[in-house]
Amino acid sequence: MIDPIRHQQLSELNQVELCTRILGSARNELYLNMHYLDIALSSLGFQADWGRKGAACDGFLIYYGPDFLLERYQKSRVLVNRLYLHMVFHCLFGHLDGRGNRDKTLWDLACDIAMESVIDGLYQKCLRVPPSMMRRETYLRLKNQGLTVFTAEGICRKLKEMNLNERKLQRLAEEFHVDDHDLWEQEMPKRSVMQRQNQWKDNRERLQTELETMGAKDASKEDRELLSQIQVENRQRYDYREFLKKFAVVREEMQVDPDSFDPIFYTLGLEMYGNLPLIEPLETKEVRRVEDFAVVLDTSMSCSGSLIRKFLEETYSVLSASESYFRKVNIHIIQCDEKVQSDVAIHSQEEMKAYMEKFSLSGFGGTDFRPAFQYVEELRAKGEFSRLKGLIYFTDGKGIYPVKKPPYDTVFVFLEDNYTDIFVPGWAMKVILSSEDLEGGEVEVSRGPGMRMENKEQNRTAEGDFFFQEEIPKDGMQW
Repeated sequence: MIDPIRHQQLSELNQVELCTRILGSARNELYLNMHYLDIALSSLGFQADWGRKGAACDGFLIYYGPDFLLERYQKSRVLVNRLYLHMVFHCLFGHLDGRGNRDKTLWDLACDIAMESVIDGLYQKCLRVPPSMMRRETYLRLKNQGLTVFTAEGICRKLKEMNLNERKLQRLAEEFHVDDHDLWEQEMPKRSVMQRQNQWKDNRERLQTELETMGAKDASKEDRELLSQIQVENRQRYDYREFLKKFAVVREEMQVDPDSFDPIFYTLGLEMYGNLPLIEPLETKEVRRVEDFAVVLDTSMSCSGSLIRKFLEETYSVLSASESYFRKVNIHIIQCDEKVQSDVAIHSQEEMKAYMEKFSLSGFGGTDFRPAFQYVEELRAKGEFSRLKGLIYFTDGKGIYPVKKPPYDTVFVFLEDNYTDIFVPGWAMKVILSSEDLEGGEVEVSRGPGMRMENKEQNRTAEGDFFFQEEIPKDGMQW
């Protein structure tokens, strides 16, 4: 007589072996069709979880319920391929550690929509399942609201703006649900979290390099779309205050310099002679802060007034911090569309505050960047700037750029909501801001083809940009 327990154990072992072969076959089939994903596909192991009714991934292992996986395979091996790639993409795009303070329900849904949109855009036979009507409407609605690249962050923001009721959110969750996300934020040693982040960051950068080296002839349209997704995710984040230090100059300022004297002799003098220190600290200190600065606001019709104001408010909050600028500053805020509309010189925090209180836009014509640069050169010739180190140009990028590099660093700042690559001259930096970055004080610099971030005066380039719309088209779609 066969022992029932032994029989169950053998049955489970057979199921695990079969499931391992199914997942291994899915990995191999995906590799044969998308060889540039080889490292990413091989970065996950498999682990049976008998208490699980679906599949989940923690960045190291795929945990699957054997019954669930076998049932899915019986329906179609394409569904298993999509499941495998869906979880790999979650890891590649940093979804496991990217939620931050966002609502978990919206974040999970946004991550699923983003990854399913990528997979639906890959016209591979091993992945192809015709998108449902609801999926097509969802993608179209998001595009109409200004998202040209579907990132989880952008989709989550749009879902929040839509203010969908619980029933609609549930319908979307059911449509795009593929895997469980309960392992994403489970407690694990900090070392393991860092290892996971570094591993998938390396995988993501390898993937971008693979796609970029394929060339325009070999890369299909869907491969280029995947590359644009990866480029967005590979953007590096910098603290805005630290970023503005690129335009700082060194100058002495009246303040005690505690590093200029030896505390031993100072203390010895006080002990021996009462109130007579042997060495006194210097009353001036060399500091590196912003002194001369120019901010140009693109006030053409294609730019959003609300976003311009947000950008200026964030710049003001950084520059108004005592550690960011000298007591006497010279900041020119210039509004320009196809010609210079206004110029306000700011010399103190009080003047900046007064300007922000009465801030208004003027212009709303076409876009030409050359008049602003020509105007700044005229100010320099008149002696309005003594040590101008940098100019920040907030724009949508749709304009005529100067051919010649100015004698100061230039940054073109774009808004992320309509991410589309735009040519920016090699002598300029191209920086990306999102609505969250404007609130959080961080900037993003993307790693694009041929991008260089070097400490050289004549070669600063950063690929990546944004567009934006003030009004979101209403398509009247029903969920």
